[in-house]
Amino acid sequence: MTVEAKTETRGFETEVNQLLDLMIHSLYSNKEIFMRELISNASDACDKLRFQAVSDDSLYGDDSELKVKVAFDKEARTITITDNGIGMTRDEVIDHIGTIAKSGTKSFLSSLTGDESSDAQLIGQFGVGFYSSFIVADEVTLKTRKAGDDIENGVSWTSKGKGEYDIQTIEKPARGTEITLHLREDEDELLNDWKLRSIITQYSDHISFPVLMDKVTEPEEEGGETTIEEETVNQASALWTLSKSDISDDEYKEFYKHVAHDFEDPLDWIHNRVEGTNEYTSLLYLPKRAPFDLYDRESKNGIKLYVQRVFILEDSEQLMPKYLRFVRGLVDSNSLSLNVSREILQSSKVIDSIRNGSVKKILTMLEKMAKNDPEKYQSFWNEFGKVLKEGPGEDFGNKEKVGKLMRFASTHTDSEDQNVSLDDYISRMNEGQEKIYYIAADTHSAAKNSPHLEIFRKKGIEVLLLSDRVDEWLTSHFTEYDGKSLQSVAKGELDLDKDDEESKKEQEKKAKESEGLIKRMKDSLGDKVEEVRISTRLTSSPACIVLNQQDMAMHMQRLMKEAGHELPGSKPILEINTDHPIVKRLEEEKSDDKFSDWSDILFDQAILAEGGQLDDPASFVHKLNEMLVTIAE
Repeated sequence: MTVEAKTETRGFETEVNQLLDLMIHSLYSNKEIFMRELISNASDACDKLRFQAVSDDSLYGDDSELKVKVAFDKEARTITITDNGIGMTRDEVIDHIGTIAKSGTKSFLSSLTGDESSDAQLIGQFGVGFYSSFIVADEVTLKTRKAGDDIENGVSWTSKGKGEYDIQTIEKPARGTEITLHLREDEDELLNDWKLRSIITQYSDHISFPVLMDKVTEPEEEGGETTIEEETVNQASALWTLSKSDISDDEYKEFYKHVAHDFEDPLDWIHNRVEGTNEYTSLLYLPKRAPFDLYDRESKNGIKLYVQRVFILEDSEQLMPKYLRFVRGLVDSNSLSLNVSREILQSSKVIDSIRNGSVKKILTMLEKMAKNDPEKYQSFWNEFGKVLKEGPGEDFGNKEKVGKLMRFASTHTDSEDQNVSLDDYISRMNEGQEKIYYIAADTHSAAKNSPHLEIFRKKGIEVLLLSDRVDEWLTSHFTEYDGKSLQSVAKGELDLDKDDEESKKEQEKKAKESEGLIKRMKDSLGDKVEEVRISTRLTSSPACIVLNQQDMAMHMQRLMKEAGHELPGSKPILEINTDHPIVKRLEEEKSDDKFSDWSDILFDQAILAEGGQLDDPASFVHKLNEMLVTIAE
């Protein structure tokens, strides 16, 4: 039977064309990585077929031995990688091969630095896979046929990576995918049996399918025949099934690069085997650097689930909570039935048990790292701390464990470095101090210089400086640690002098003496404020904004408004420092108009100091200028 040629030329997206060009130049020093990517894709295709064949073994046809083959042709200057895995339909080829890094191309392009080594790391994190072919090839041909489809439903895809590709329907007798790389003029070293074998051994030694190459044996005697036979190049064994004592650190590291598609060694790993009712093996890694999509909570990657070495699914949320989505590796279970559907699997008690066990292992590993190697843990926190802070809101059962791992900046050093643990803070608490104090702001500088800290600095009370956007979420869910409540210094009333009768009497005296001023300012500000009161926080600033405990921080209110969200109506409290010269001058002001302007200026200044947004900035500037003119006169 012949197939009517149905050829179509399609164009890549503009960004893809840019990306391909950048890849070729950025990854040139790491060009051998293309083999690992292509073999990994081939292995995944075999995995998918093996899983689908559990319920439909007819997909194997007469070829049930899944494998990957690598061949080269010196004369044609080609390298061919072939697998007999699941294959692809025409639509799947267009979807998967005709599009690259769908959701992240723009982010990727904006992240490139121009430095080969750092750009190579970025590219590895994007998992561009198939497209790494163009690092060494100026033309790539892909032929594929989906398992179970008819011979005449094969697909051929060809591209030179210059902005377009050709796709047509062909006859393909064998299922699976065949990729042929037409090498660039300067890549002759790859047309070498020893070179290709060494690359495969280095990058793909631990995949669970055999990678085959032809072994040519020359005759020992003249006139004898040259023999060619297929030989397995890799170990073709699942590393995680071996005993830990039989695996070297280098083997662990290379396996990580395979499963994570990373160019760097992992920061740390844990290999664990659980026996009993739920039997499973886990091999989990901590990367050194955050991937490009770390803050994409919908990203579906991270932990792979195998059942008796059969690939089932890859979904970090099922095997690892969102706040640990940076963890890479796999879990291989003997306790799950292969015919379990995905929906049943999601609610499986076995899966829940594996998930809980894996989380505890990761948190315990981090605890040990923090205790035994603080420098190493600090490097981890710098990369993944913002994500780990999501933990208390998602994982109530491990809230205390996650809390122990968190690190913050604080007034203890005023450094931007987040290296203060809650245990460190508690160990330095003043005698009689019952709360852990913090302030949340838009930036570290804004937090460090906040007027709310004045009384705390005066009394020598340490305050945590929070400036990550996730911190507002964190503090709404993480309200206590080790029996001590967390208290924002910018919300609610402070009671630092509750045991100091003299200070309390002095405060009451000031409040009584300033009753007229407070009423006058409240009348002037009207609905802008809930209340005006004497401050117990300020020592050198004239005024500050105080929020109610349930209110969102001013900088977060600003961000929410900018995003188009309507916020529930709430009014701030204005606290004034009656010892400040400006407030004293204000109290003496006889003109109602000037008093009103000065009150507005103090209020607006306090809003700005908290990272808020003024409703009428032009009016604020006008009033401030008028005041300056008056002073100048």
